[in-house]
Amino acid sequence: MSKNKIYEERTCTNFRELISLCTRDFGKRTAFSIKDKDKKIHDISFIDFDNNIKELGSALLDLGLENKKIAIISPDRYEWCCSYFAISTANCIVVPLDYLLPHVELTRLILESQVDAIIFDSKYLDLMNEISKNKDSAVKFFICMDDNDFQDTANTDKNKETNNEIDNLLYFSDLLKTGRSLLDSNKSKYDSVKIDKDKLSILIYTSGTTSKPKAVMLSQYNICSNVSAMTTLIKYEENDSILVFLPLHHTLACTASFLFCYYVGFRICFADSIKDIGKNLVEYGISGLVCVPAVLDIMYRQIIRGVKKSGKYVPFKILCGVSNFLMFFHIDLRRKFFKEILDNFGGNMRTIIYGSASSDKKTIHLLNTIGIDMIQGYGLTETAPVISCESDKYHYETGSSGFPLYNEEVKIDNPDETGTGEILVKGPNVMLGYYNNPEATKNAFKDGWFCTGDLGRFGKDGSLFITGRKKDLIVLSNGKKVFPEELEALINKLDLVQESMVYEKDDRICAKIIYSTDNPLIKDMSEDDIHASIEKSIKELNKNLPIYKYIREFTLSNEPLIKTTTQKIKRHEEMSRINKQ
Repeated sequence: MSKNKIYEERTCTNFRELISLCTRDFGKRTAFSIKDKDKKIHDISFIDFDNNIKELGSALLDLGLENKKIAIISPDRYEWCCSYFAISTANCIVVPLDYLLPHVELTRLILESQVDAIIFDSKYLDLMNEISKNKDSAVKFFICMDDNDFQDTANTDKNKETNNEIDNLLYFSDLLKTGRSLLDSNKSKYDSVKIDKDKLSILIYTSGTTSKPKAVMLSQYNICSNVSAMTTLIKYEENDSILVFLPLHHTLACTASFLFCYYVGFRICFADSIKDIGKNLVEYGISGLVCVPAVLDIMYRQIIRGVKKSGKYVPFKILCGVSNFLMFFHIDLRRKFFKEILDNFGGNMRTIIYGSASSDKKTIHLLNTIGIDMIQGYGLTETAPVISCESDKYHYETGSSGFPLYNEEVKIDNPDETGTGEILVKGPNVMLGYYNNPEATKNAFKDGWFCTGDLGRFGKDGSLFITGRKKDLIVLSNGKKVFPEELEALINKLDLVQESMVYEKDDRICAKIIYSTDNPLIKDMSEDDIHASIEKSIKELNKNLPIYKYIREFTLSNEPLIKTTTQKIKRHEEMSRINKQ
């Protein structure tokens, strides 16, 4: 057993293999639990999901869409997952688009990628109407996920009117019936399609935190090699279930909470909304989550607030100490000690995979302490996405993102005196390139290694530490380097701070600090009082920093930082806003 290959690998090379293995091994077990318009829960088996994929795939081929690009625009739902697999296994190209983007940006991406069809949630019917009239559009078919009476909020006179204006408007349920008929009459082309595992199959747009989004070209083998390697690090059990709430168009959510969890037999459930996550955890008896740090911080605050409200904060801290002491001797009583807290999360929660941005060590430590195994991963869209990942069987250096996956090579380019440099990667998960952008593709590689643009170093045990983005690194006139993410993590721990962004101005380290009016600690405080309190805390924080890292000044606001839909700070846009003030 090696540190980065702990469990036996479950191997596949393309999505047809992946689906076939799941149908064979899990059969009638529940693959999805979904709600109808009356909020009643229905279970869909692995066999039924497989059948739906083949039905939709057959119908898409019957429309002449083989080798064509098909976009998906929708919040997380069963039809999204079915569409993703049906498109890719029918030898078409999946283009998952960010449904949270403004319509003007979605239109730009649709035109830029020249998709031939769009599978969409009925909430986007007006957008589809606009696209259908755009002379630059290549879209031939508009496929609505909802029935043609448009369930729930979409059932409006306006939408019915728009419905009649769109040529080639089709319905998901009708295509399933068409596909079933084709399969039953042996007229389907689906089974005769040959999948090239190394061919472009998925076109994913990056979030564009520092520049215009680029379209990343991935093959099915890029993703399957990544999912297969993840099975060697993460333990899973027969009755495991995952609550999906991160947008599936994002590569972390798609690979970790959908593809990986489906592949190892999880039951997949969908959150009603972000505010309903707590209720859904209990409702479905969820055992796992895939999170970004912002959600973990909310969980942390809820736990601490609840414990303090109960008047048991001191006993809780003592119990935490006892639990961690026993864990040192491999005696795990966490789930007994903290059963009452875990019951608030449904009682079954045992694993959280997290990534996408740096996380507060205090938050991770608390969740580990109460019995939830925290598994940090690191990766990018261009690496399909996982580069390194922790496991529940090894104690890593605090703050690391685990070891590189066993089938990848990682090195640090041009390291400084601390061993920190740009992270370079080689492996079967590395993208084919950027769509219609050969110059960007060429610039992304160095002697056959993919340049991540992230800075990092290896720990003493060989685990990978991420220190920040190369483009965000602040280099002062004296040559000293400052990682803004490092200082932001410290600032964000302050009680009155919601979030922050560190930047350089006139060779001085500055910060924009955001507070929330919902924070009970600032009740009845004026903004001057808040400023004075944070200023005092910043001075205390500076005492533990080298002089060149001192936060010399800060501005205060209750307006959230500009972020991507995956909650990463759009630093270039935020700096433009700061410079205008």
